Amino acid sequence: MLSSLLTVAAYAGSAIALNNGVGKLLKMGFDTFNAFVCDYDEVKVLVQAEAMVKYGLVAAGYNSIILDDCFTLKNRSVDGKLVEDPAKWPNGLKHFTTAINKMGISASAYSDAGYNTCAGYPGSYGYEAQDLETWTEWGFDYLKYDNCFIPFDNVTQENIYGRYERMANAIAAHARKTHSQPMWLSLCEWGWQQPWIWGKRLGHSWRINGDIKPWWSSLASIIDQASFQYWSSDFYGHNDMDMLEVGNTGQGNPIGNLTYEEAKSHFTAWALLKSPLIIGTDLSNATKETIEILGNQDLIKINQDPNIGEAISPFRWGINPDYVSNSTHPAQYWSGNSSYGIVFMVLNTEDKSADMFFNLTESWAIRAGHLYSVYDMWSHTNNGSALRNISLTLPPHGAAALLLNDAGPEPNADTLNLPYCAGYWQCSFPNGTYYSN
Repeated sequence: MLSSLLTVAAYAGSAIALNNGVGKLLKMGFDTFNAFVCDYDEVKVLVQAEAMVKYGLVAAGYNSIILDDCFTLKNRSVDGKLVEDPAKWPNGLKHFTTAINKMGISASAYSDAGYNTCAGYPGSYGYEAQDLETWTEWGFDYLKYDNCFIPFDNVTQENIYGRYERMANAIAAHARKTHSQPMWLSLCEWGWQQPWIWGKRLGHSWRINGDIKPWWSSLASIIDQASFQYWSSDFYGHNDMDMLEVGNTGQGNPIGNLTYEEAKSHFTAWALLKSPLIIGTDLSNATKETIEILGNQDLIKINQDPNIGEAISPFRWGINPDYVSNSTHPAQYWSGNSSYGIVFMVLNTEDKSADMFFNLTESWAIRAGHLYSVYDMWSHTNNGSALRNISLTLPPHGAAALLLNDAGPEPNADTLNLPYCAGYWQCSFPNGTYYSN
């Protein structure tokens, strides 16, 4: 019993947040897996890099490409090293990473805390330090670390935290040894063991859910889960809601299997909830609509806010009772702070158009008795001032993204016919009687 208590104490004594000089802001880039699974090579990925430059996505902040599984041979060398696949990388991985570096894009690796990766390639369990040296030689600066083919716990005697900690320790040791910046570490743990609680001790982001699918029910389920884990995102770690399924997936629809409004809602939620923005769809024939959504600078600047790392949070669920999970109807009304104003996201989870309404002071960040200017982060227009509340109509599965700024005290406030209280049931007149709405 004593040894078990000592082990728990050792984990609890770890740094409360990973602040190693990298990863303060969120990673933005492109991931090969959802677009191609294992069917990619140097030519195909360079096409994606060129598209990222052509469409202005690199300039917008998408500056990384993750080779997500399948980029090595399935067997290590006789001395245990990972071997790059010569059929995919005829000029070598270093040549590839150098080529995309010249485009302003960094290279990101993928591996696994188990014996194999999810696609059956060599995992890094037991090879952490050696693989880290190899990735560094090849020119990678970021690692997506998965959780397949894991050893039995009685083999590792570590559980999932310990297996991920092995790589985190290897990264820290390598940085000290080489006097270099530590590699970014993204924990692809799928949320099974609550990484939003312990993930920031080890990595810069952590998955909170299973693999995303390009349809609305998958997005709604992930947003529902995020409504209970939003609090763990800050500058030292971020909830990862998985890839952006905004793009042409070859289904004859300019936004793939999502409608245009669903794709906008997808990007809005991922950006404002401070998830890494990682494109998961083929960009070689990207449509105008796809680039418009992915390149929304008003939302990207909130996602990449240099001063405020927290995500927006729900203040009212709407259709579903507050604080009750519903994967079909997640929270509809969200708000939070930013360097640029007070952020609101309003989400229509219904299959039909809906009239939406909220009182401004339902958000903790609003000052009662003040007007607020309203900026629409999708139309990129100033839409006048809001007095006490906002009403809007949203299309099926659509979202509004609004930025409000204080426009001064309400004019003629003394002539308005009711007091202004966010929680009216607690508001009192000077004589001590409660106001009843």
